[in-house]
Amino acid sequence: MDSSSTRRGATRQKLYDAAVTLIAEQGFSATTVDEIAERAGVAKGTVYYNFRSKTELFEELLRHGVGLLTASLVEAGRRTAAGGGGPVAELDAMVRAGLVFIDRYPAFTQLYVAELWRTNRAWQPTLLVVRQQAVAVVEDVLVRAVAAGELSDGIDVPLTAAALVGMVLVAALDWQSFQPERSLDEVHAALSRLLHGRISGA
Repeated sequence: MDSSSTRRGATRQKLYDAAVTLIAEQGFSATTVDEIAERAGVAKGTVYYNFRSKTELFEELLRHGVGLLTASLVEAGRRTAAGGGGPVAELDAMVRAGLVFIDRYPAFTQLYVAELWRTNRAWQPTLLVVRQQAVAVVEDVLVRAVAAGELSDGIDVPLTAAALVGMVLVAALDWQSFQPERSLDEVHAALSRLLHGRISGA
């Protein structure tokens, strides 16, 4: 990557960081391009040089953030498989990777979860695409887990994948908002028990 591409990438990251913080604090409509530029420490023209509009900036922010989450899930699964772990162990590693991501990017996660419930936004098609990218990673592992006999062949793979991703998102936000005294290890252990079906004590 040349120096100009590196600089542009760094500038976009500043704009993503500024936008996600401001929009999480005060909402999309109330956040102005001037505020984003000021928070990022750049000129207003720099925002429009990188993005045609505030809406485009937000769409690219969603793509960027969910792309980072998806990459972290893929890498967690890959490392586990390379170490000899089976598909369910990969899923468990993905649960932890999701928690680590949310702990690192809480403002983005809050924003992403809030936007999932809105249907009147211009970026809804983009949101559906990036959501499916993350869910598809989990679906692939579930399919392999069924094929390996680690999970029942009666499970609904798309719904189970969405439920697992949703479980991590909601549990992590609840942890940060209402149970911040808990460690990441504690939260992961609780979700791991759910994944392995051990909450009944059987």
